[in-house]
Amino acid sequence: MNRKSIYRKILILVFCINLVVLLYFTYRELDNSIPDTIRIMVGKDEAFDFNLPIEGNLTASEEDIGVISVNNKKVPTNQLKLDLNKPFSLKSTETGKYVINLKLFGFLTFKQVELGVIDTQELIPCGNPIGIYVETDGVMVLGTGVINGADGLNYEPALNKLKTGDYITGINDSIIRNKEDLIKAIQECDGKDLKINIRRENKTTHFVIKPIKTADGEYKIGAWIRDNTQGIGTLTFITQEGDFGALGHGITDIDTSLIMEIEKGYLYSADIMTIVKGKNGVPGELIGLINQNEGDKIGDINKNTSQGIFGTVSNNYVTANHIKAIPVGLKQEIEIGPATILSCVDNEVKEYKIQIEKIDLNSQSPNKGMVIKITDEKLLEMTGGIVQGMSGSPIIQSGKIIGAVTHVFIQDSTKGYGTFIENMINNLEDN
Repeated sequence: MNRKSIYRKILILVFCINLVVLLYFTYRELDNSIPDTIRIMVGKDEAFDFNLPIEGNLTASEEDIGVISVNNKKVPTNQLKLDLNKPFSLKSTETGKYVINLKLFGFLTFKQVELGVIDTQELIPCGNPIGIYVETDGVMVLGTGVINGADGLNYEPALNKLKTGDYITGINDSIIRNKEDLIKAIQECDGKDLKINIRRENKTTHFVIKPIKTADGEYKIGAWIRDNTQGIGTLTFITQEGDFGALGHGITDIDTSLIMEIEKGYLYSADIMTIVKGKNGVPGELIGLINQNEGDKIGDINKNTSQGIFGTVSNNYVTANHIKAIPVGLKQEIEIGPATILSCVDNEVKEYKIQIEKIDLNSQSPNKGMVIKITDEKLLEMTGGIVQGMSGSPIIQSGKIIGAVTHVFIQDSTKGYGTFIENMINNLEDN
């Protein structure tokens, strides 16, 4: 009997564990099926069909009553109700942001969804190669190291004070903008303690570090630093007002993989010189020449974000681009199936065939909303698929710009990720 009782308890425990695991994965599946953020265009009906046993409540302010309509019927009160078990449409006559509170089966609190109503927008898709040069906002710390002092001993004065990802912004009473400023301030200290101001995770603090004199008479604090970087990428779009978005992902430091906090940056024209073809396990690369003369500058970079770089281009560049502006396609409009990208791998921007294989409306990664596969034989022959430097190539489907290429799968160079264009244009507001 004792043995049967033990078996029974084990079976009950296993059942409970399986039930908890099942409920967890069911919850995760439901959560992933409904995006945390939904955007609709002002004045346009947007259709949705989640087919889930969930109800929603949107509470509007008194002045917003009548602004939003459901299934083409204006809501006369400030309580907007949605049944996600049936197809429905939303429309708003004004831009704005709202919060929808969702309940599972109508009574279990589930999640909040942000509803953003944005202006109807058209963008000029590009696909041009660009040279990128950015300067950090302060001097970026890559790490700390050991210094061999003039006395023959080893020191590490920055240990447990400076850390990877810090930005040195000042020493004593001097502002530090670049490596030259930093080196000069350290050399002029004459061995005295330095009050080093840093920015760490958007907070300002300081440490006192004593510089070490080396055998050659120089003073050092034992920190590896960087104040700029450059590279080749792809311009995703420009607006008719001259704003641009590119890359689809942020510019990261090559050593730390952290997104660089920039003070300023510039876009230059670039020429693709050669292509290193991608293959399974080894990503390919577009190797180009950045034309860094003043006359080759085409724009200014204002922001470096997880969704790409943003700024303004010259009026001449907007005028010279003869491609017509096309509508923006929101993520709920994207379909599994054929699409195209614009890219320049053969000295000319051309349209190449791709297949959208997966759409993640609620991706936890800001630039991995779609899985795409290159199907164009000409592009595969030239590049082997997606290669470094193609990041930012605009994705077109059904006559709309819906996203941009961001990453390549290391083990399958024909596949990669794409970001939603709506995530990119969200960064244009502050340009």
